[in-house]
Amino acid sequence: MRLLKPKFWDKKHYSFFSVLFYPLTYFLDLHEFITATFIKKKKISNIKTICVGNIYIGGTGKTPLTEFLANYLNKKIKTVIIKKKYNQHLDEKKFLEKKNKVMFYKSRINALRIAVKNKFKVAVFDDGLQDKYIDFDLKIVCFSSYTLIGNKLRLPAGPLREKISNLKNYQGVVINGRNNFYKKKFINEVRKINPKLKIFNSEYKPINLKSLIKNKYLVFSGIGNPQSFINTLRDYKINNSMNFIFPDHYQFRDVDIERIKHKAKIEKLKILTTEKDFSRLKAKQRKDIDFLKINLKIKEKKKFIEFLHNYI
Repeated sequence: MRLLKPKFWDKKHYSFFSVLFYPLTYFLDLHEFITATFIKKKKISNIKTICVGNIYIGGTGKTPLTEFLANYLNKKIKTVIIKKKYNQHLDEKKFLEKKNKVMFYKSRINALRIAVKNKFKVAVFDDGLQDKYIDFDLKIVCFSSYTLIGNKLRLPAGPLREKISNLKNYQGVVINGRNNFYKKKFINEVRKINPKLKIFNSEYKPINLKSLIKNKYLVFSGIGNPQSFINTLRDYKINNSMNFIFPDHYQFRDVDIERIKHKAKIEKLKILTTEKDFSRLKAKQRKDIDFLKINLKIKEKKKFIEFLHNYI
């Protein structure tokens, strides 16, 4: 079983464990220095590349944004989604390929070369900002407004895959979720790092709300940022009386679902999960389980589209 994200990662102050693990972050510095020195990133001709990624590990909304971009671009130009092959990410692959062509390979650069051979004109990468081989045309970093950069430290002392100062190397930021004090403070910090960085806001919009709002639910999820899902339910007044949280990309066993259904029956609750989690359930497990279907809404959509076309 995969471990749940440590709680100290998202504290707004340093903790005993963040200080304890801090010396290990220097290994990331060493790795970054070696790759930058000895590996030259490649730009593949005849195709435009967009990378939607994060520096905060997991649960930032990059997959819905990837889908949004591919859906929009495919109406105008032949577009493919490229996702690095990890067996535990099959749920995201299934989610993305409902409406788009998805290439799922162990090597992103090989997938990109195959995309060129198949005459795709744009490749949208779901994750890959830290890929050491590809020089992307457009790099967009996703954040959740509920977690932002956590305790500001890198792995394993905190949730960051790279230094926050590396935002100077990217062109766009999308912050998913509602406004709060920390979000405004974060935006000011980002603008000091890179005044040219374009910052956009987005949020999840439920599209099957009417069928859910009248019920009381036991909620379960196995995603990168379960609190974001819980906050979305709260924002749209969906009554979640009980929450079960599992690790990201968790493969639900029959015993897990039986336990959830037994608890819901005792408490006289219906059962609700995310669309991504629902897609990982086996057919026999899905009985009597609802899921929240969402779309990602870009608040400054017109400006975002104009920004996108500057690079495509």
